[in-house]
Amino acid sequence: MISNNMKFLGRYLHKTILLVGLLLSAAVAKADGDVTFEVSVPRMITQGEYFNVSFTLTNATPDEGSFEAPSFEGLDILAGPTESTGSQLYIMNGVRSQTSTYTLTYAVIANTTGNVTIGSAKVKVDGKSYTTKATPIEVVASQQSDNATNNHGSSVQKQLAQDDILLRLNLSRSSVYNGEPVRATLMLYTRAEGIAGLENFKLPSFDGFWSQELQVSANNNSRVNINDKVYDAYVLKDYLLYPQKAGELSIEPTTLTAIAQVVVQNGRYDPFFGRSADVYNVQRNLSTGVVKLTVKPLPEGAPATFNGAVGEFTLSSEVPQEDLEANSSATYVVKISGSGNINFLQEPTLTLPSSFELYDVRKSEKINTTSSGISGYKQFEYPFIMRSEGEYKIDGVEFTYFNPKTAQYITLRGKPMSLNIQPDKSSAITVATPVGRTIPSQEDVAQLGEDIRFIKLGETQFSVVAAPFMMSDMYYAILAAIVVLVAAAYFILSRRIKRSKNAVLMRNRRANKVAVQRFQVASRYMRGQNSRDFFSEMSRALWGYISDKLNIPVANLAKENIRTELRSRGVSEQQAQAFTDIITRCEEAQYSPLGSVDMNELYTDGVNIISHIESVIKK
Repeated sequence: MISNNMKFLGRYLHKTILLVGLLLSAAVAKADGDVTFEVSVPRMITQGEYFNVSFTLTNATPDEGSFEAPSFEGLDILAGPTESTGSQLYIMNGVRSQTSTYTLTYAVIANTTGNVTIGSAKVKVDGKSYTTKATPIEVVASQQSDNATNNHGSSVQKQLAQDDILLRLNLSRSSVYNGEPVRATLMLYTRAEGIAGLENFKLPSFDGFWSQELQVSANNNSRVNINDKVYDAYVLKDYLLYPQKAGELSIEPTTLTAIAQVVVQNGRYDPFFGRSADVYNVQRNLSTGVVKLTVKPLPEGAPATFNGAVGEFTLSSEVPQEDLEANSSATYVVKISGSGNINFLQEPTLTLPSSFELYDVRKSEKINTTSSGISGYKQFEYPFIMRSEGEYKIDGVEFTYFNPKTAQYITLRGKPMSLNIQPDKSSAITVATPVGRTIPSQEDVAQLGEDIRFIKLGETQFSVVAAPFMMSDMYYAILAAIVVLVAAAYFILSRRIKRSKNAVLMRNRRANKVAVQRFQVASRYMRGQNSRDFFSEMSRALWGYISDKLNIPVANLAKENIRTELRSRGVSEQQAQAFTDIITRCEEAQYSPLGSVDMNELYTDGVNIISHIESVIKK
């Protein structure tokens, strides 16, 4: 039993040693010989014949990206370079040797006769350079030049007809109105075996248009029939074009080079796969040519509210509540929705009374761009402040657009505003009204009665007075009464003017005191981090101070008027502008949700500017 086991173990060790020896011998097999780099090419060819130029690196692998191709001047490259590798193991008289090859092959064609030289190619192996020798080739005239079917090179060219590849810029419409969008699609139509690539793109600049490029989907191929030939169609580029002027506009040509794949039978026969063929790349220069578009001008007689909007739109608006207080804020909102050149829409004009202060219009939008056009909406918010109490009827905005489908101008109107402005209950400002004068609550005063009375027609009858009124006793009595009345009126008016001046002087003197009191209230709000009440109190302090100091009713206050009055009282232009800027910062922080104003900084600036004005205006 032991003897059998020993025999089995001996045979197992013997086989294992033989296997390890075979693996070691295969592992130590190496590429024998030096590294070489050579070119293989026929020395004589026929004009129009295609042939291969091969560069073979033996016993080495090139460094990545180190191959430098030679110049093929006088030859046309049909395909290449294609890479191939090989390895051979030789065992002769028990000696093993191995050879590896790395080959780059070009398929070329010679179209002219004469001598052609293929230059030196270069490659690097571990940083060391290897080059091939320049090789001359003699190109002789073909004996069967008239028979194109027997010429392989000519057959490659003939495989691709002139109209097998087409480049077109297709417009969705040939005639549009100025500002109306048109879709422009760059299409490639091919009947070739395949397109290996597109080179040398030159796209038009679209002069006279505003262009918006659309996204092209990955699956954009289709099959179409053109002149009774079936083509594979591919979308290369897609645009929306908005013409900016009327007339016949030209779109300059789009050019590119298409590399088409052509299959040519090579005459070789494979026992497994049958007859074989070669695939060549043929370059074809393509152009769309000049594409023209007729742009019609918009009809005359456009309303004054038309600002260039073309398409189909709707308008909605939101108005503030009817009952508001003076010096409070409100917002009028307009939303324009639809499709067309919505990118170019401008905010409609909102006309407000002069005692209203309109701030910068806030804009928001949502716009979608698709192949059918641009759609979405633009929203405009008009924030304003009412300074005077009274009842106001304010017309809504008007927006006019041109509808190219109906070729008509259409005007849309927003909701009108009906506002009842009550006195500012939170303000302690008292407005002085001169005696004998009534300030109307509305800004427009209606004229009552008639301007021209009826003129009596017919002859006028005169009667002779025996005693003239002039120089009579009644005449002197009336004259004396007039003198007395004038003197009395002068006395009364003088007293009233004096009292009025005293009232103005009292307001002027107490302006700083009232402002200081309001600053103290604002300071308490600031310490309590009550920003809304702080900014409101600061705004009242500044408006009240300047109203009392300059003796201007609050209803007539405007920032431009304030700056003019301050400059006339000796305040510098810079300080006058600084005063109105502080008021603006107060109101923006109070009414704008985006406002971010430092309360402490604003409080300090307000105290400093009033102190400066007090030092300049002494009375």
